[in-house]
Amino acid sequence: MIMSGRDARDPARCTNVQDEMRDRRHIGGMEGLPGFLLAGVALAGSPGPATLSLAAAGAAFGARRVVGYLAGIVVGMVGVMAITASGLVGLMLAVPGATPVVTVVAAIYFVWLAWRIATAPPLMAEGDEGKAPSFLGGFGLSLVNPKGYAAMAALFSGFVLLRERLALDAGVKIALLTGVIVAVNVLWLLAGAMMTRFFRDPRTNRIVNVAFAVLLLASVVLAVRAA
Repeated sequence: MIMSGRDARDPARCTNVQDEMRDRRHIGGMEGLPGFLLAGVALAGSPGPATLSLAAAGAAFGARRVVGYLAGIVVGMVGVMAITASGLVGLMLAVPGATPVVTVVAAIYFVWLAWRIATAPPLMAEGDEGKAPSFLGGFGLSLVNPKGYAAMAALFSGFVLLRERLALDAGVKIALLTGVIVAVNVLWLLAGAMMTRFFRDPRTNRIVNVAFAVLLLASVVLAVRAA
């Protein structure tokens, strides 16, 4: 676009042209999208409380019986993303004494979940007593998972996909990360379900379950330190 000498001397005209060029540069550009998706896969798919518990539940109870638990984890993570994007996490943790309380509550929940995994009965001996983790269990896990908040905070603050459109930027990030979370968690569930045959033998079942429970607790400790 060529401006006349009069237009070049007109500050309002120059400002309008600059605004138009800036809008064109930001609408639909999303130059940071590849890096955002790669970081999302790395953070959401790496071993952690949610992914390890999902694999353990899939191995102990079979993939079909854990679908509800998977759905709960995903829905809970959508809630975590919404909370993180709104800034409520920072406000809540700024309250004196809130951080230790949240940490203790999360620790109690994960210890209980690890105990459930470690004591899960062999599949062939499983009757009405062997109940797979539920939707609410997965939902609650996501809400108290320190790794989830740390990962989402890093992704939401470290990448900008749509500048000057904060609400739309947050919405696009939530949509993209939801797809990533579903994909990686399904893979973890299927990976765990492939180990189901080892859970037919009572001795092997106990060894593998305890190993998963220990890994789960270790991942929680690492997640708390990282957060």
